[in-house]
Amino acid sequence: MQAHVTKKTLSEGLGILERIIPSRSSNPLLTALKVEANERGLLLSGTNLELDLSCVVPAEIQNPASFVVPAHLFAQIVRNLGGELVELELSGSELSVRASGSEFKLQTGDLAAYPELEFPSHADATLNASELARSLSSVRYAASNEAFQAVFRGIKVEQNGQTARVVASDGFRLALREFSAVGEARNLIIPARSADELVRVLRDGEVRLTYGDGILGIQTDRVRMNAKLLDGDFPDYERVIPRDIKLTVTLSAAALKEAVSRVAVLADKNANNRVEFQVSEGKLRLAAEGDYGRGQDTLEVQQEGTEPAMSLGFNAKYVLDALGPIEGDAEMRFSGPTSPAIFKASGDGGYLAVVVPLRV
Repeated sequence: MQAHVTKKTLSEGLGILERIIPSRSSNPLLTALKVEANERGLLLSGTNLELDLSCVVPAEIQNPASFVVPAHLFAQIVRNLGGELVELELSGSELSVRASGSEFKLQTGDLAAYPELEFPSHADATLNASELARSLSSVRYAASNEAFQAVFRGIKVEQNGQTARVVASDGFRLALREFSAVGEARNLIIPARSADELVRVLRDGEVRLTYGDGILGIQTDRVRMNAKLLDGDFPDYERVIPRDIKLTVTLSAAALKEAVSRVAVLADKNANNRVEFQVSEGKLRLAAEGDYGRGQDTLEVQQEGTEPAMSLGFNAKYVLDALGPIEGDAEMRFSGPTSPAIFKASGDGGYLAVVVPLRV
């Protein structure tokens, strides 16, 4: 087998696989990369048993063949090659890697013992790839990183005819985004870390989803993935979204982010980075206090509702995370000083975040 490929495209493909293939494992084969050289180019595949991934790298191929090599070592060699073109040659169990005067020889592994990765060929739903990536990125911050929190470590994906919704929560905050998507009704929970890898590989065009038994299959023109789903039932998040809104505040999202960031410098880290929000007479006053002093900022806002004034305390990081996906004007909707608050883009029904205030 001989293959000629640009260093840039091979490095990009290896970078995608390198993120999911473990560098150490009790099963050495799981640290390997499977390479299939065929008429499409180089098909790179790897797994960590929770996420299977396959990526096509365009290449000129002579005498197609397949082999496995140490993933991270191979990627490191390719990254450090000089020149723009890379030549790969398989002779028996030895892989030669050549570029710009350099040559490396790697021993390949046991191809027959490598786990068989099967990717579905049909699709149950077709979504806009960039919209799915944007939606997952918008809510990812709210998913928990704590192992004991089970389904909170995932992102719920709801498919309902003409629309889809992604939801994440860690019990203290919630984020959701709804977008147009055609497909059969489904509810599933994809691990947040798998969603991270999905976002990295999604580009323009369409992404095809296949719903299997405990597996979500993802296909694009270049990449195929199988993500093992989380077991369990996601809590009824609709119950925590406030309905009885007493005060709505509208202002520039960028201005609010900047102001919260400023006053949060002095917020007490041992008191959940508390920042006070005080709304009255068309003004939002932000204040934070810690061991080294106190800071405050005042912003002009539009306010409406049955309550003329309200004071709440929030974790500054939670507020900044909630505001992150919002461009233009932001709306804050308050039900009371101790009730969950809504943060959303003004006039945009797609994205919504819910943050629980800090108690006094």
